[in-house]
Amino acid sequence: MNPVTPLDTSTQHDQHGLWPQAESVEDFRRNIAVVQSRIAAACQRVGRDPAGVRLLPVSKTKPEATLRLAYAAGCRDFGENKPQEAYGKWEAMADLTDLRWSVIGHLQTNKAKLVARFAAEFQALDSLRLAEALDRRLQAEGRSLDVYVQVNTSMEDSKYGLNPDDVAPFLRALPAFSSLRVRGFMTLAMLSAEAARVRECFVRLRELRDRLRQTAPAGMALDELSMGMSGDYEIAIEEGATIVRVGQAIFGARSTPDAHYWPTAGAGEGEGR
Repeated sequence: MNPVTPLDTSTQHDQHGLWPQAESVEDFRRNIAVVQSRIAAACQRVGRDPAGVRLLPVSKTKPEATLRLAYAAGCRDFGENKPQEAYGKWEAMADLTDLRWSVIGHLQTNKAKLVARFAAEFQALDSLRLAEALDRRLQAEGRSLDVYVQVNTSMEDSKYGLNPDDVAPFLRALPAFSSLRVRGFMTLAMLSAEAARVRECFVRLRELRDRLRQTAPAGMALDELSMGMSGDYEIAIEEGATIVRVGQAIFGARSTPDAHYWPTAGAGEGEGR
């Protein structure tokens, strides 16, 4: 990846309310095309292949009818924060057999049984207690699950995720849970209009991944970096993101600003805008 000269001075985190609502299949096609074109441009700036970036549409708070419009426009992956909401949508849309559900928000251990039943991936693994609960439920379901370790790269007390210094020993413990397939890391950047501060969070995760690749348990490739949302996904791609979690830029602005969904200790909301 080529080095980036940070020309941006601001993110799009202050653009709440300006993303157009998607109310038809054509709206979704237009919004997705815009996001894909910006993904391609960000990749071009740093000499990356756009095929190496997966767009994960974040459908939290959106009703089933809206998700079906997105499906008709070509979406096959959906990211959801709350396991109960996601599980209900999974049940309601069971006729669409090629859908793939990603749970991307903080998960309490007593909700692990829901995720074990339907999710294709879980992007917010941040404790061994949760790893054990997921593994036990997955064993009972006869399933396995792709997981991403959530890292608190902004070092904010309000955020979930492991301290970067705690990630190496955490990884060493995960092979004990045979139903979990560790794919890489996830982070939320600082919610800031200053691109340089946001970029630091993404750089920190990439550099951590690159270091830990050398000592990770056998078979743990750590290839994936899930980072970047509607307001900052282009910066994330410039810094190595392989998955960007984009909600409002595809579905349209929500009725409340990003800060309303930003995680606070104990709230469990906010990953993926």
